[in-house]
Order: sequence, then structure tokens, then C-alpha cells
Amino acid sequence: MIQTYPWLRWLKLDLGVKRWVLLLFLGMVALGLGMAFVLVDVYREGALPPALHVLTLQFLPHWARAALLGVLGAGAVVVALWQLSDTLLSPFAGGQPIVKMVADHRRKHRGPKVVVIGGGTGMATLLRGLKRHTSNITAIVTVADDGGSSGRLRRSLGVLPPGDFRNCIAALADDEALITQLFQYRFGAGDGLEGHSFGNLFISAMAEVTGSFEKALVESSRVLTIQGRVIPATIHDVTLVGDLRSTETVYRVEGESAIPAATGSIERVFLQPDDVPAYPEAIQAILAADLIVAGPGSLYTSIIPNLLVRDIAAAVRASRALKVYVCNVATQPGETDGYSVLDHLRALELHAGENLFPVVVANDRQEGDLLPGLGWVKLDPPVNGSRRLVAADVAQPGKPWRHDSTKLANLLIKLIEENLVAL
Repeated sequence: MIQTYPWLRWLKLDLGVKRWVLLLFLGMVALGLGMAFVLVDVYREGALPPALHVLTLQFLPHWARAALLGVLGAGAVVVALWQLSDTLLSPFAGGQPIVKMVADHRRKHRGPKVVVIGGGTGMATLLRGLKRHTSNITAIVTVADDGGSSGRLRRSLGVLPPGDFRNCIAALADDEALITQLFQYRFGAGDGLEGHSFGNLFISAMAEVTGSFEKALVESSRVLTIQGRVIPATIHDVTLVGDLRSTETVYRVEGESAIPAATGSIERVFLQPDDVPAYPEAIQAILAADLIVAGPGSLYTSIIPNLLVRDIAAAVRASRALKVYVCNVATQPGETDGYSVLDHLRALELHAGENLFPVVVANDRQEGDLLPGLGWVKLDPPVNGSRRLVAADVAQPGKPWRHDSTKLANLLIKLIEENLVAL
């Protein structure tokens, strides 16, 4: 039936349309009755002119007139509503059926509130999968990046490093493929442009136009119609500092990009200054969330720096959301060489306190060839029973050192659905 009459999808799917159709019908009935009360007096006061006699179908029985006018009126309403919706919505449909577009929008709008904490390509991978399930996404991004194009813009313009924000905005954009290609484009030549990505320049220019970096993120998200929002952990300028151990010596390295490149194993990282306040909207999003996810991404340079911002870890702990740490599939040179799942958790506990993320997602499909310098993150269970280890195949086919956005997002949505049922 629906394949024969596609317009029936508007009534079958849970689009919130039927209630308004009913209200429209009742309104038209009331309007018709009001007009009838006026016309019946005219009808009773005297004979109608010949033209009105024909127009009002006086030559037909009352029941026939009522049936004919009812059918014509209902048909006119249906055609008018259909053409009106097509006229108003078709410019925003992007080539897909309008009914599907409205259904997807409503489903995502009613989806769970998800907060993702991190930065880098791992975070963008997760966001790419989550946006298929919900538009209530808040990405809280680290501001400690000081390398490459982001670092140059940070030093020359005084803006927050835009690189991780660029990746997240592109991942959440409706036309992701084109926006990603555009935002990742790097200028190969040009005085002052060489090495800069277009996305970094776009966000930096927007910051100049709007007057602040946070407004630039809002306007960039609006222009690119992203599913969710991207916000900083803090709007203050911070430097990531690490204590590294080389043989028997512990020494200090400053700079997010310098820490993985230094010789030795990371013992601890911290921020300078060490008491910067969190961005208020980040705290609000965490406290209102249904699901809070840390990772995947660089443990010491993307995830932990967010948790070091004042009140971020405390808000995560206070939130009633399901809290999940997504462990990396493979180790990262200079940061987590030889690490197991348990080693990742110990690092989190050292910097943010015990059991901040009671659920841990780890990849259990360790097959295929890794890039040189990478190793599998050993899958070992947490030492205490207060954590739940969820082991699943979340690796990307063909690139097993990376997460698969669809697999990971589907698993997390399943976990939040189970948690909501349990509540």
C-alpha cells in the first residue's frame, strides 16, 4: 500500500504529523460550521439567484451535495498540503525523499544526549558514526595542541588551536566527504600559507569576524549544518607539560607536540597554568548527558588534557550518565608503547581519579598487519570488579589499527539503550 501511495508514509511513520492533520481537520470542520451558520440564514431568507442555485448544487439531493463537496474538499486539502510541504521542504532535502529526511531529523532529534571528550582523528572517527544515531552530540575538544598549522596560528593570531575542532566539525557536517576534503586541504605554496589547512584558516578567520573563538565555532557549525556542536574544554591558553622517564632520570618537556617526540616513557602530564576554569557549556553538557565517552584518541595529549581542566573530571563523576572509556586499538609511538588496556586505565586514574569511567570498550579482533612502530593494545581485564569490560570487534577492515566508526557507534548506542532500560 505504501509503495503504491508514498504519501501514506507521512501517516505511518512516527513523524508527529498525524496529530497536526487531526487538528487541521477539526479546525476546518469548525470553520465550515461557522460558514454554514451564516449561509443557512441567507438560504432561508429568500430564493437564490440562478447562478448561486447552480453553484450550490441545488439540483442535487442534500446527501449527494454533502458527499460531493466533502470529497472535493478533502482532496483539495490533501493536494494543497502535499504541494506546500514539497515547496517548503524540497530545498533542504538534499536529493533524498522528504519523508525520509523528516523521519531522520525527528529520530536524531529525539536521540540520546552524548558527550565525547578528546581530540584528534580518533574523536572524529567516533563522531562520524554517532551522527547517524543522534544530533544531540557535544564534542569537548582539547586546546593544548601546539604543533603544525594549529600551533603557528595559535602563536601568530592568539587563537585557540583550530586543528582538532576542524576535524570534529568536518566529521559532523551533513556533506562530510566534501567538507572533509575542503577542510583538510593544505596549501603547498604561498607566502605565509604553506602548510596551513583551509579548515584552520576558515575557523581562525571566523574568530576574527565574530570576535571570539567560541562564537566562531558556533557560526562555523551553523554555516556547515553539523549534527551537534563542538566546544572547547576551556577558552584559556594552556600548555601541556610532561614528566618523562629515561632510564633513571625524570625530566620535563613542554608542549603537546614535543612530548611524544621526546625520548623516554611518559610518567605524568599536567597543564600550565594548572587551574584554568572549564568552558561553562562543557560542564552543562556533561551534567545533562545520557552518555559520556572518553576516547578513542591519544591518551596523554588528547584525552587526559581535557580531564585536567578544572571541574571537568568532577562534572563527569557527578553526572548520572553512562560513562565509557574507549581504549585505542593499537599503541601510539611515544605515548603508549607496550600499553595494555589496564595500563590505559591506570594512567586515567593517576590523572583523574579512580573509576571515572566504569565501562571500558576494547577491541578483541587483533588480526591483520599494523603499521611499523605500532602494536596491539593487550586485552587484559580490569583488576577490580567495579569496571565492566566490553570486548568487541570495533576495528576498521583494511586498517585494523583504527576504529570503525559504524561498529563503534552502534556498540555505544546499544550500551546506552541497555543502560536506559536498566534505569
